[in-house]
Amino acid sequence: MSMLEMSNDMGGAGEAEGAPSLQLIAFTIDEQVYGVEITTVREIRAWSGATPLPNSRDYVRGVINLRGTIVPIFDLRARFGAGVTEATKTHVVVVLSVGEKWVGILVDAVSDILTVLEKDIHPVPEGESMDAELLNGIITHESRMVGLIDLEAVVGKAAQEG
Repeated sequence: MSMLEMSNDMGGAGEAEGAPSLQLIAFTIDEQVYGVEITTVREIRAWSGATPLPNSRDYVRGVINLRGTIVPIFDLRARFGAGVTEATKTHVVVVLSVGEKWVGILVDAVSDILTVLEKDIHPVPEGESMDAELLNGIITHESRMVGLIDLEAVVGKAAQEG
């Protein structure tokens, strides 16, 4: 019934054995689905707030202390220019490693684990959309479009400034 169960039932990875593939954690923001490589995910946790930082960008919600590591939290909805998330206990923080740093992204929900072939990642169409500069590609999975997040672009500048 859930998307995760549907993905596991499909077993799509076996259809092209030996072809380069990657696994993604998919998550939602409103009706949009985005994904990051599963190898970058360190933890998924329920939203429980963050300590705000002065003079930070509107998409930086603050920091959390994760077992002694200070992790900045980015509001992905705000980063994509769709307004600040009205976070509730049902929202989720996906903690990721970006280079040497750990960062968290606030999303509506984690929805799926996807296995995709690298050849099925399409370039992001050119345009004025902020999405284009924050995505590495677009994947079609089960008749829906999944934006592949460019973590360096999403968090790079702010993480380097802090």
